[in-house]
Amino acid sequence: MQNWKNLMKEAQKMQAKIAKMQEELKEKTVEASSGGGMVKVVCNGQQEIIDIEIEPELLEEKDVEMLQDLVLAAVNEALRRSREIAEEEMGKITGGLNLPGLM
Repeated sequence: MQNWKNLMKEAQKMQAKIAKMQEELKEKTVEASSGGGMVKVVCNGQQEIIDIEIEPELLEEKDVEMLQDLVLAAVNEALRRSREIAEEEMGKITGGLNLPGLM
């Protein structure tokens, strides 16, 4: 019974650390760009897009498909980087164990 209580205490500690980490991830940001920096996307550690910048010259070209491709590429890269920092932070808490359902 004592082992169960200890296990529950440890689980509660880990849960508190994860909650704190998730709040901290809101403040961490990553930036990705495409088209040689013509499109920039900023994403936080919770995979939320918080800013998109598009250089005005791209709009002058009136190539909608190219603009869509550049935005898509930058967004996907920003989200990938965001997941990486989230996984890195989670690894610090779990000791590298992949625990399903925690992220």
